[in-house]
Amino acid sequence: MQSYCNSLTRYSRLKTLEVKIGDLLLGNFQPIRIQTMTTTDTMDTLATVEQSIRCIEAGAELVRITAPSKKEAENLLNIRNELHRRGYHTPLVADIHFTPNAAEIAARIVEKVRINPGNYIDKKKFELIEYTDAEYNEEIDRIRQRFTPLVKICKEYGTAMRIGTNHGSLSDRIMSRYGDTPIGMVESAMEFLRVARDEAYHNIILSMKSSNPQVMVQAYRLLVRKMDEEFGVCYPLHLGVTEAGDGEDGRIKSAIGIGALLEDGIGDTIRVSLTEDPEFEIPVCKDLVKRYGGNSDSPHIIPSIEKLPYSPFEHRRRVTRSLRNIGGSHVPVVMADFLKEKAIGREDLKSIGYAYDAASDKWNISDAAADYLYTGGKTIDFDLPGTLHPVCDYATWLKLGNRSGYAPLFQHLEYDAYGERSDTLNFVALDAAMEDAVDLAERLKDDATVVLCCRSSNRYSLLSLRRFVMELMLRDIRLPLIIAVESHDSGIDEQLIHFSAEAGTLLLDGMGDGVWLMNDPDKLLKARVSGRTYLETNNNHQFLNNTSFSILQATRMRISRTEYISCPSCGRTLFDLQETTARIRSVTHHLKGVKIAIMGCIVNGPGEMADADFGYVGSGVGKITLYKGKEIVRRGVDSATAVDELISLLKESDAWIDPVAS
Repeated sequence: MQSYCNSLTRYSRLKTLEVKIGDLLLGNFQPIRIQTMTTTDTMDTLATVEQSIRCIEAGAELVRITAPSKKEAENLLNIRNELHRRGYHTPLVADIHFTPNAAEIAARIVEKVRINPGNYIDKKKFELIEYTDAEYNEEIDRIRQRFTPLVKICKEYGTAMRIGTNHGSLSDRIMSRYGDTPIGMVESAMEFLRVARDEAYHNIILSMKSSNPQVMVQAYRLLVRKMDEEFGVCYPLHLGVTEAGDGEDGRIKSAIGIGALLEDGIGDTIRVSLTEDPEFEIPVCKDLVKRYGGNSDSPHIIPSIEKLPYSPFEHRRRVTRSLRNIGGSHVPVVMADFLKEKAIGREDLKSIGYAYDAASDKWNISDAAADYLYTGGKTIDFDLPGTLHPVCDYATWLKLGNRSGYAPLFQHLEYDAYGERSDTLNFVALDAAMEDAVDLAERLKDDATVVLCCRSSNRYSLLSLRRFVMELMLRDIRLPLIIAVESHDSGIDEQLIHFSAEAGTLLLDGMGDGVWLMNDPDKLLKARVSGRTYLETNNNHQFLNNTSFSILQATRMRISRTEYISCPSCGRTLFDLQETTARIRSVTHHLKGVKIAIMGCIVNGPGEMADADFGYVGSGVGKITLYKGKEIVRRGVDSATAVDELISLLKESDAWIDPVAS
């Protein structure tokens, strides 16, 4: 195993143990299974059954149902029996957090139980406690005594178990020894897995969920390495980005985190957590999984690499030289592609963040405004704002009377073949799949005017691009690099996944100084009219620009707007999560860089708010608790006034700015 996966240059599924969940087999090269979670009250048997059926008919192969107490766990029997009576035998999963007794009841009824090792036995108090080794071992013995009964029940009844670590709900014990880190997440699960193994119980799946895709990916990679080192085997893995949110943001975050691991051959089942009705999660899962269908091994058509020039377990950006606002310590840039436009006017630039006001002859520039504008063979007959730099084809650049405002784009060997170049900035487009791509980069390595724009025509384009960038690192070629991704998918949701999985994975590993997304707008329009997509856009350039900035935000590479950490709702939710999320978005979306968590209940907050600046958490029927970081600042706020109270808290904390009138 190459540190955490079979190969970094070919698609190869990681071998895991096979787990039986009812009649469903998972792991050991079985198809990647799709699952979701109901949002109904578990005590409402009919509503839960009917929502489960909608999910099953949409394609869910497992359905998870919350069981926060003994009464909900007991009602799982009624739900299961009614589903069976109607002819549905899809395995059910009981979601358990704080109540071991509920888990022990559920394990006798449903096919699988999910426990969170951070709060299954421990009560989180956010206390830093210094443990001696002896005291720490006493805590492990306490876990063994309390957890072993559930293990024995699962073993007796043939019930599967997921040990599901959440980044935001690590126990005080883990936090005190390992901190709020990916390795702490791994050790949280390993403590429970060791107990299960001591009881010769192996019907186990594991997960390492976080709302931060960077943390999530690092934790899964570390877990695979840890299991291989300690046991010599890997248990199946459930992939998911927790509290991903809704709409495009939720899909992008999930596609980055889940897609990065699937590209590495890691993952046996997935769930996309969206703040939407659960059946809408299934198409996104399907779009993700179908990218990795077919054989478990791809042909080895990309040269292998012997030495890994970066750590996949921590984020460290590739070292590149700084050229204008690209590379070095600059945030990654965004390239807007206007190649297929017949002409470009001032109004067209509104879609990429530049609104022109004719009365004042000024540009209003948004926080998500593109940095470069690729015009192809066209030129622009008006003055651009100073923050937007045009790029044209080399042949067009040669014909310009005044070249000072434009940078040329050379296609591959054009840069070698022609002598006339810009003195300040030259873009060179490379296909990483071509044999001479690295050699050309080697020849250009000392040219202080060159920025590479890299794509790959290889079927496994991400693996090909990653291989190319690794070779640059090994040869100490410090040319800045813009990641170019072209999607030929026909649906917006499919394109979001394609762009996010490819560009996002490279950015997570620090391999990119910019993003350039391309598609066929005519093809996309036809798909939208035919109703094949769940997302809509009226402007393709706006779609590509928003997606670029969303990918950069999700990978923590460039913050351009407010970030929302929103749970997907479940039977524990104490208010209308979708409506409330939309309401909070509408009044806070202008707060660049502020992270706001919107959590349906105390199970998901404060735990899952580890990455948030402020939290809005359901604490009772019609009651909200507001957090600043991990600290409760207002309890029992009436839900009718809670959004106003949140704004008041933002103002008190100097995190509020008044929105600019549009």
